[in-house]
Amino acid sequence: MDAIQIETGPRPQAAVIWLHGLGADGHDFEPIVPELALKTPVRFVFPHAPVRAVTINQGMRMRAWYDILQLGGGPEDEAGLRASQKLMEDLIRAQALPAKRIVLAGFSQGGAIALLAALRYPERLAGVMALSTYLPLAGTLAAERSSANAEVPIFMAHGRHDDLIPMPRAQASREHLQKLGYTVEWHDYPMPHAVCAPEIADISAFLAKVL
Repeated sequence: MDAIQIETGPRPQAAVIWLHGLGADGHDFEPIVPELALKTPVRFVFPHAPVRAVTINQGMRMRAWYDILQLGGGPEDEAGLRASQKLMEDLIRAQALPAKRIVLAGFSQGGAIALLAALRYPERLAGVMALSTYLPLAGTLAAERSSANAEVPIFMAHGRHDDLIPMPRAQASREHLQKLGYTVEWHDYPMPHAVCAPEIADISAFLAKVL
């Protein structure tokens, strides 16, 4: 995949694959890397989503991990979701690192793909970060999940004033995961559909812990 790659030090033995949201690109979270101040050298990979027509945006073509048919839930673009899941599986393998040294992360649409792909990935990952997002294809997870990632650390963060993915939708996703036995580290902040400084500090602590 076309992606931006940043290494915080020589010979990194860990990687974070971080997916942007709808209409953005791999540059979106690039500025956060120095703010994380990680002591261990890490390779950050920020892939660019494919360009596709997005239904809720009047069919305009933009970078998107999958189509969104309507706001707030409803029918899901399973074909698009599965295609991006496959892209992430290929990208994880392309890192030439043990899966247990790789975190899959994402914001909004990117976070949905991070959850979708990580929980079904056949090898144990270091962790998952799902920022301002929800669990896609929730109804198939119980049958499709990987036993290797049954105990993978999951970091979920959400804005209390998010008007694109309302807090109750994220909380319902968290509860669904917990009912399936996943351990979720949950954080919420007084922000809209965005990222804030206290969240970056919490992300840094999570990455330091799992990597």
